Amino acid sequence: MIADLRQIVLAEDNANDVELTLNALRENHIVNEIVVVRDGAEALDYLHKRNRFAGRAGANPALVLLDLKMPKVDGIEVLRQIKADSSLKSIPVVMLTSSREEQDLVRSYELGVNAYVVKPVGFHEFIDAVKLLGGFWAVINEPPPQRTAGPTRD
Repeated sequence: MIADLRQIVLAEDNANDVELTLNALRENHIVNEIVVVRDGAEALDYLHKRNRFAGRAGANPALVLLDLKMPKVDGIEVLRQIKADSSLKSIPVVMLTSSREEQDLVRSYELGVNAYVVKPVGFHEFIDAVKLLGGFWAVINEPPPQRTAGPTRD
């Protein structure tokens, strides 16, 4: 049901990469709403429903596409905070970055990233990579059920 579709958060500061990613998702007929945030602080505000996102309704997003190198708060710190928060840690996070540095890759997986994708340099390769990502995480992947607020037992 379309009414049950959760958003996809795209945390990306490069306007060209935002446009390419949005186009690739549309080409793959992803009907989820795409929420674009331009830095890591905005990404965390969205996820925690604070500041300009304080009135945001709805569940956690279906997917976070996260750039590594962003202003204010970098992608590694955003990932660390997502995976350390019991209400957010089940959100699939895909690092979508131009960094091929081994330490970025290793650190991302240590922190619990679901996938690490290096942005292809070529336009068509980039479009294909995003189409595959969007199709898998937004359509094929079966997420865990949303937890409702209330007492928890350990």
